[in-house]
Amino acid sequence: MITRRLLALAATSVLAALLAGASQGGGGTPGAPTAGDPYFPQSGDGGYHVVHYGLTLGYTPGTRNLTGTAQLTSTAAQDLSSFDLDLSGLTVSSVLVDGRPAAVRRDGVKLQITPAQTLPDGATFHTTVVYAGVPENVTDPDGSADGWIAQPDGSVFVAGEPQGAMTWFPTNGHPIDKSTYDISVTVPNGWTAVANGRLRFQCSIGGRTTFAWRESQPMAAYLATASIGRFQVSQYWTAGGLPVYTAVDPAEAAAAAPVLAQLPDVISWETTLFGRYPFDAAGAIVAHAPKIGYALETQTRPVYASAPDIDTLVHETAHQWYGDSVSLNRWKDIWLNEGFATYTEWLWDAQHGGPSTKQRFARDYALPATNELWSFPAGDPGSAAHLFATPPYERGAMVLQKLRETVGDPIFFLILRTWADDHRYGHGDTAQFVQLSAKLSGQNLDAMFATWLYGQGKPAQP
Repeated sequence: MITRRLLALAATSVLAALLAGASQGGGGTPGAPTAGDPYFPQSGDGGYHVVHYGLTLGYTPGTRNLTGTAQLTSTAAQDLSSFDLDLSGLTVSSVLVDGRPAAVRRDGVKLQITPAQTLPDGATFHTTVVYAGVPENVTDPDGSADGWIAQPDGSVFVAGEPQGAMTWFPTNGHPIDKSTYDISVTVPNGWTAVANGRLRFQCSIGGRTTFAWRESQPMAAYLATASIGRFQVSQYWTAGGLPVYTAVDPAEAAAAAPVLAQLPDVISWETTLFGRYPFDAAGAIVAHAPKIGYALETQTRPVYASAPDIDTLVHETAHQWYGDSVSLNRWKDIWLNEGFATYTEWLWDAQHGGPSTKQRFARDYALPATNELWSFPAGDPGSAAHLFATPPYERGAMVLQKLRETVGDPIFFLILRTWADDHRYGHGDTAQFVQLSAKLSGQNLDAMFATWLYGQGKPAQP
């Protein structure tokens, strides 16, 4: 994300053991109503893993009414007597678990579901939630809008980081739980609904058109989108055989065109640095939402509130490796997403006529100790309100520049590629990245990371 910016069953089992305790008897125990992240203590459930979401949606721009049926295929990580889904605002009319009605209770944004019988540890189960209403975005701790954001013209900007997925579908809403997705959206003719992955089909009947999308690689819920508009659509294949689908609001088309034309080159260039592109589709969604003021790396198809510049395109594309394919265990480690994507901007500019990465570092270091850059460490934002402030981005990039200077270019770029490859479609945390860097470099890097990643204030020496 810019300007404000595994799940394997084993990982879920660890959460369940920590947060819910071991299975107790034939009656089972409730799943922990949280993934245990202190920044967002209400997000997620520790007792199960959602393998796949099937979302069937209908939207009417004139009334802003959304209808939805969510079909979740999940795996229990304990003997599960009940479990939670995150859902904000929308009205639920029915819930089935394995085809049988389940008891449901609302507690704020938690949808507490008790199936007719206990779900055994390791069992696959199917949950169907039917819901409807007028979605409302949530306000994040930093004051920004997040989730399903309707625009005055009826279009919808859908960007869910960090907690907005629950505004439009019921979800196990923490990045620790990654799933595959089928997203089908029906809208009036003349409107286009764009989601993640590949477009499976598009068909019109009775004055409405359905767009069916499939994301076949695991995805954190906040990276899902179903943005809607009267878009100008372009579809093509890159020279490497990657299908690209872009959807652009006509008001942004002229400004966006020269930048989006560079997307194949950006993907190819980043592939030379980070290894093969992680997904089977690419593209962009460019809305005309001037009051939003940010972009998000929605998986395979970043969404931009307005026409992006080239640095923003480079940034969000880099997230396909760092943030989307390799996701966070905890929000505290956001620098692993934003510092990496920001440093990719530095690399692009250095190779395309701009300042070198060393010059970018020096320019940042020259900022006074009172500057926001030094307000908190990149590796420890301290609260959810600081996730998208300057330090995880710029200080995060500075950490990578110091790592590069310490270990040398060959090892540095090997670290980046190995990190993306070893954790592909999974998760990683800062401790693992530090360990990998030390292993591949053969150096003790503790002092460097202590100073530049975790040091308070402006370091004494550049």
